[in-house]
Amino acid sequence: MAIELAPLPLPPSADASKFANFGREVRGLHPGKLTPEQLKEVQEALYKYDALLFRDVVVTPEEQYALTKSFDPQSESYGHGNNKTESTKKSILHPDLKTIPRVPQVQLIGNGTVYNHEGLDVAKLKHPSHTTFHKTQVPPEDQLKATRFYRWHIDAALYDLNPPKVTTLYGLKVPKGDTQVCRYDDGTGDELTVPLGTTAFVSGRTMFDILPREYQSLAVRSKVKYAPHPYVWMAPAQAMPTGLGIESDGKELSLEELPSWEKEKVKVFPVTWKNPVTGALHFQVHPCGVQELLVDPLPSGANREGALYPDGAHITDLKQVREILYKMQRPAIAPPLVYPHDWQENDFVLFHNRGVLHSVVGAFSPEQVRAFHQCNLAASDEPTGPTEEDVKKYA
Repeated sequence: MAIELAPLPLPPSADASKFANFGREVRGLHPGKLTPEQLKEVQEALYKYDALLFRDVVVTPEEQYALTKSFDPQSESYGHGNNKTESTKKSILHPDLKTIPRVPQVQLIGNGTVYNHEGLDVAKLKHPSHTTFHKTQVPPEDQLKATRFYRWHIDAALYDLNPPKVTTLYGLKVPKGDTQVCRYDDGTGDELTVPLGTTAFVSGRTMFDILPREYQSLAVRSKVKYAPHPYVWMAPAQAMPTGLGIESDGKELSLEELPSWEKEKVKVFPVTWKNPVTGALHFQVHPCGVQELLVDPLPSGANREGALYPDGAHITDLKQVREILYKMQRPAIAPPLVYPHDWQENDFVLFHNRGVLHSVVGAFSPEQVRAFHQCNLAASDEPTGPTEEDVKKYA
């Protein structure tokens, strides 16, 4: 019997036509107790719809790890390396994650102080705030009413380890409160009403599909090169008000200032990643960590009229790289294209980390306690880029 899937409840701001193939609630199943047949159906549904929600389930760290691992049985370590984020003090990820001791692939994230939790006596958690990462800020008097996207990203180390195929998020303690207004503050006037502490998602497939033809051509012909130890590299820099990349103020660490690194561990990935079930292309770039853009020339016989970089290019000017990527990614985070999940306690969300971008959103007061478990695993293979046929089709 087929598993029961229902559309996710979309906010009034969403353009429903753009979410026809995004997000489903899985009803009547426990994500940690799936039969082999149900697991296969869940896996197919995940790649088809990019995000699955299981409501009102109690999930152990072991069950969460097992489900996450089922998508890539050869994977073993947390996406940034087991027990690595807390020891890397210079990384911007350091304050946000606490490792569950007996299942080091599962991280405790949230806000406030949590006691006697899964082998952790005391865990002091801090919800990431744009006030520590963006160049500009929502005025202090507005910060519990208004907020921003903290950082649009893919869960990935972007150095040495491969991007996880999926991420699981489990809401154990979810504080309730008024909605907040997410401000874009980029001169467009865009705003989005969001539930308190939402996780915002956008489809990488939609990000690619809505691009003008010349930018689709550029996307299928391009690869991005990430900085070594990108989260350390970017730590002194500050983000744009949309959370979609870094301001080009020259504050990044020089390569000489980074921890020791190896050239062969630097990651170069296609801009578009191919969905293993649907075959669709997803625009999957973590804009904060990119250092260079490599563009292949148009294939022979392609129409050169209006084409961008028809003879190919290797763009190393960081400001230019960021401007090109921003122009391509910004349309897809417009309010009608964002799904802000309204978390309830014991919500379990499984999402296609190679098919969506997501962002932490919101601001909590220090006494509001929020506790989530997060799991993703560094993949056993690299993402697959577009085929020759894809390149010919879009170039």
